[in-house]
Amino acid sequence: MDLSVAVWRKSSLSGDNGAQCVEVAVNLPGAIAVRDSKDPQGPKLLFTPAGWRTFVDGVKIGEFDRLV
Repeated sequence: MDLSVAVWRKSSLSGDNGAQCVEVAVNLPGAIAVRDSKDPQGPKLLFTPAGWRTFVDGVKIGEFDRLV
C-alpha cells in the first residue's frame, strides 16, 4: 500500500515532550495505518477498519493492560 498519501495525526492527549506516542492515518482506502511518532520512516502497522475498531475497543476495556 502506498503510504505517501497518508495524513498522520497524533492524539490530542499526547504532549510535545518526546514521550512514547503513536500516529494514526485514517484517510487510506480500506486501511488504518499506525506508526511510532519518533520514527516516522520506520515500520508501520496496517489494520482493516474492523480490526482497528476491535483493537481500540480492547484498549478501552483494558484488554492489553499489563499485570504488575
